[in-house]
Amino acid sequence: MISLRKISKLYQMGTETIHALREVDLHIDRGDYVAIMGPSGSGKSTLMNLLGCLDTPSSGVFELNGINVSDMDDNQLADIRNQEIGFVFQTFNLLARSNALHNVELPLIYAGISLEERREIALRALAQVGLSDRIHHKPNEMSGGQRQRVAIARALVNRPSIILADEPTGNLDSKTGEEIMAVFESLSQQGNTLLVVTHEEDIARHARRIIRLRDGRIASDERIKSTPAKSAINPAEVRDGPLQVKEI
Repeated sequence: MISLRKISKLYQMGTETIHALREVDLHIDRGDYVAIMGPSGSGKSTLMNLLGCLDTPSSGVFELNGINVSDMDDNQLADIRNQEIGFVFQTFNLLARSNALHNVELPLIYAGISLEERREIALRALAQVGLSDRIHHKPNEMSGGQRQRVAIARALVNRPSIILADEPTGNLDSKTGEEIMAVFESLSQQGNTLLVVTHEEDIARHARRIIRLRDGRIASDERIKSTPAKSAINPAEVRDGPLQVKEI
């Protein structure tokens, strides 16, 4: 699904050339759940920007669903982002004056979806993250965890190939962060491809694969063994109170 071959990214800072990524090879399958980690300056943010089609590599080949996006121009990259990638940010990036429903509908408006159809899709996405009872609430009327779930619902509405989350629990307390990771776990179990950029080890351990970067290279690529007694969590049951966990 995602294939990076000999990907490098160089930035020119005055007379100095910064090698943000150095001939990175990476393959991510459909349905994978990957955490990307690394210290400051490791290339983590650069890799996220490339995977999110927010930037292009200096050299190498990046294929997404068999399409070479390495040499696309800004307009082509914008189309790929709208069609293939759902973003979840640390700061939520919600419209302050719009309610949850309108915030989730926004990508569908840009995609030219009719009012009736986008309303139905947005309501379904909000139900998927447990917010059917908050559709008319504005961001300042919701908790941090609820706002992040609105952002996750917004990321889902275009049925993207990838959900890319940048420090999704960075502005949340530990309990709320665990609730958000429960939502991601449920999305993963439904077959979504998740890429989570984080500096928190306990957050990364929710993924099934951890890629660690250092000095622009992949330092390690670790598969996390799943436990047979793992819990399945329904996002519709994740409220501001204790998590309701169903054992499988």
